[in-house]
Amino acid sequence: MKSLSRKEVINVENGEKLGVLGRADLIIDPESGTIKSLVILNDGLIGFGKSRKELTIAWDQIQTIGDDTILLKKS
Repeated sequence: MKSLSRKEVINVENGEKLGVLGRADLIIDPESGTIKSLVILNDGLIGFGKSRKELTIAWDQIQTIGDDTILLKKS
């Protein structure tokens, strides 16, 4: 997961910058081995305050993981 850190997360539908990844985790379906979602720990995101909430993003919302950004279709 270290390769995801420091990537900026952007909602492509409205251009909103959701923050920069710090710590993240994957939720994997144990039966199929497929990735179900990406969990971003709030204390790793810039601009979300000091609460320790998690942001869970369904894997199918992720359009692209690039060198510097993760583009989401977040509806």
